[in-house]
Amino acid sequence: MAAISLRGLTKVFATGTEAVSDLSLDVEDGEFVVLVGPSGCGKTTALRMVAGLETITSGTVSFGDRVVNDVSPRHRDVAMVFQNYALYPHLSVYQNIAFALENKKVEKAERHRRVVATAAVVGLSELLARRPRNLSGGQRQRVAMARALVRSPAVFLMDEPLSNLDAKLRVAMRGEVLAVHRSAGAATLYVTHDQNEAMTMGDRVAVLRDGVLQQYATPRELYDQPANLFVATFMGSPEMNLYEAALDSAGDVVLGTQRLPLPGAVLRGRPALAPYQGRKVIVGIRPEDLDVSTDGALGAQARLVEVLGSEQYVYFSIDATPAAAAAGADGDGLLATGTPNGVARIDPRTQVRAGERVTFGVDPVRLHFFDPDSGAAIA
Repeated sequence: MAAISLRGLTKVFATGTEAVSDLSLDVEDGEFVVLVGPSGCGKTTALRMVAGLETITSGTVSFGDRVVNDVSPRHRDVAMVFQNYALYPHLSVYQNIAFALENKKVEKAERHRRVVATAAVVGLSELLARRPRNLSGGQRQRVAMARALVRSPAVFLMDEPLSNLDAKLRVAMRGEVLAVHRSAGAATLYVTHDQNEAMTMGDRVAVLRDGVLQQYATPRELYDQPANLFVATFMGSPEMNLYEAALDSAGDVVLGTQRLPLPGAVLRGRPALAPYQGRKVIVGIRPEDLDVSTDGALGAQARLVEVLGSEQYVYFSIDATPAAAAAGADGDGLLATGTPNGVARIDPRTQVRAGERVTFGVDPVRLHFFDPDSGAAIA
């Protein structure tokens, strides 16, 4: 059975706000699962219900075959790492790590063995005598993780544990968090609003929006096969280019005044597109799936070029309506006003200047299609 199982998990606050709605997912033993979404989407509330820190309106939380809805947090055998570390400032690193073991009346020699062994795992062996005020942010985060790890819990819960660190240290600490996870071998549920963290750390990722699960899949599946427009734009940086388009009777994509041919093999491989021929669709193109080509199918006007060393972003305009404009935003006349409505991530050695006309090659196999009314992917 799954180490963590959520079934129909729902939280409605006294104000009537539904923070989490009918959330169902499983976390297997030893799996690292990330809850990701924008601020206020319900991910921390869901984590707190798993921990027992938030009452459940409806649904169940199970650890293995045991429903724990009515089990107190201290008896759930979970360890939680918080955003603010929650260290005791008057205690040393050693005492902070050992605190939970002392509460559980673990024998002194065994307690010492486990503290020393855990400190070695997270690289704190030389810092055990220090107080939190004498540690860097990354070192404090290691203490918080060690304090959770030393208990050998069945479940790890982490609530944005790297959000207080600077960007460079956050990247370095991702590997350390995963190393702690592998050392513990426990199921881990990790909350973040950073889609880069989600993509690089999660075995599977659950994308939430307004308390509703949008998609639960591996990072590669989320990126290559987004379930809807929200997932398509949330996962990926720069985000996917999305335009109002149509499929003509021949199956070609009509994008503004331009056409992107869809070979018969592509149409046969995507039978779900057949009912949309002669109808409107939303077409999505990842920035990295565009390349500058003299015989490209998509003409555009380069508006801004950002050279980043290993890559460059070309912000461009085409005479097509962005999907956001189709939903009611002001997106008309973008080519005339010079406002970019797309971005391409291209090789840094390709010469492109702002203001010039460019043509992009587009691999039709890499195009994404969405229903314009529901926003759901056309598989």
